[in-house]
Amino acid sequence: MRATDLLTIGELARRTGLSVSAIRFYEARGLIEALRTGGGQRRFPRSDIRRLSFLRIAQQLGVGLDEIGRELALLPHGRTPTQADWRRISTRFAQTLDRRIALMQRVRDRLDGCIGCGCLSLRTCALYNPDDRAAADGVGARYLALEAP
Repeated sequence: MRATDLLTIGELARRTGLSVSAIRFYEARGLIEALRTGGGQRRFPRSDIRRLSFLRIAQQLGVGLDEIGRELALLPHGRTPTQADWRRISTRFAQTLDRRIALMQRVRDRLDGCIGCGCLSLRTCALYNPDDRAAADGVGARYLALEAP
C-alpha cells in the first residue's frame, strides 16, 4: 500500500466526522485496523472512510456494534472493498433493516391503539401485565414487541 493511500488518525477523523477517541475505540473493538509507522503512529487505509461511514449510519439506525462488526468482518482486509463486496453486505443489511422496520411499525401501531383506547379493554391492552405474566416470554416489552396474536 502506498503512503498516499494512508491517512493519519486526524485526517480520518476530519473525513468521517468522528472524534479521534471514537476512532481509537472502534480500532480497539477490531472494527478497523491501523497500520503503524516506524515511530508507532497510526495510519489508516483510505478505505476505512467507507467502513466508518457505514458504521456511523448503522449505529444511527440502532444496530449494535457486534452486529456491525460481523458485517465489516466480511469485507476484505488488505485491499479496498469492491462494489460487489459492498453489495453483499448491503443485501444482508437490508434484511436486518426490514426486520427492524417491521418491529418498529408493530410497536408504533400498538402504541397508537393503546394511547387511544384509554385502557378500557385491559384484556387486550399491550401494556397491561397482571401478575407479571409477560415474564414467561422473556425480558422487555414483550406484548408490544411480539408478533400480533
